Amino acid sequence: MNSPTYREASEESVITPLPMAHLSIEVCHFRHEEILYDTDLVRAQFRRAVPLVAAFIESARIEFGPDTQVSTCYLTDDYFQPRFEPADVLDGLLGAAADAGLTIDYLARESACHQAPVFAGGVAVGENVPVAEMVAARLIAQPEDEEVANGRRPPTAESGWLCNGRREQNASSRPAMHPQPYRPPQEYGRGEHSIFLDVELWHDQDQDQDQDQERRWSCPFLAAVWQLLRLGMLRYHGAPVVDPQLWTADRAWPDRWTDLPPVMRLNPDAAPFTAYRTLSMLPKRYLLIESAVRVILDHLAPDDDVAAQVAALGSAEGVLVPAKVVERVGHLLLDGT
Repeated sequence: MNSPTYREASEESVITPLPMAHLSIEVCHFRHEEILYDTDLVRAQFRRAVPLVAAFIESARIEFGPDTQVSTCYLTDDYFQPRFEPADVLDGLLGAAADAGLTIDYLARESACHQAPVFAGGVAVGENVPVAEMVAARLIAQPEDEEVANGRRPPTAESGWLCNGRREQNASSRPAMHPQPYRPPQEYGRGEHSIFLDVELWHDQDQDQDQDQERRWSCPFLAAVWQLLRLGMLRYHGAPVVDPQLWTADRAWPDRWTDLPPVMRLNPDAAPFTAYRTLSMLPKRYLLIESAVRVILDHLAPDDDVAAQVAALGSAEGVLVPAKVVERVGHLLLDGT
């Protein structure tokens, strides 16, 4: 089976440039249950985030000058927890942020990292953009090894698993008369020792006999897509995948998450949503997930035209944009309170 491919050809589509901030700061992440039933935790984390955000803004100004632009954002977990009412979750979240004195410029939906409906003027105007499939098609899997070649393990495009090295091999893959010693997994580019990570990108769920399987994307994979959206690295037929929609405080939340734009601009004076660099301030429990995000981004083949455009925009502003996407992503992991 051939792997799916996705190509954004400049001769076919004009790449729309995006406004770029210098830094996009993700301010914490909470489960919906925590927002609804553990408001003290949410408020405490937001209070801790306020001076940290200020420190990173000041650091960016030292590096890029007084005209530095920094925006803040929050990703709400409506992909894995859609059962909670948007109003209950978002009023609680934004209320806690306001109490802590924390400004959230942009609010995004995690399900939009799977499929992003096209919005204009705050309402849906087009079909969903297959964001997750686009990114999956741009992953370069590990080189074929013996296990793939002999059919014992399917390639990444079929299995949904991606690793940062060569998986373990043992005698069971050899004929009985030619036993081989056990060989442990090895990290690509390792030092003296390996740190091997094997990441599940998705799994397929059976629906009913008359329908195809439903693909369920993993949290690390959607988090990797989220980073790419913030870095301005995704286009669909040359157009931006998401266009942040202004959402004013006097507007009522809809009953369904899918009726909300993929990204909402809560602060009308905010710096751009997309940025040359990202920083995600997250609870320490997300350490493994964010390590997996870096593995995924390390295997990404970005659109050359988009990458060149972002690099050129950065150069015009005196910002060096690393060629490797993963080098534009930063993390700050917070202890629990």
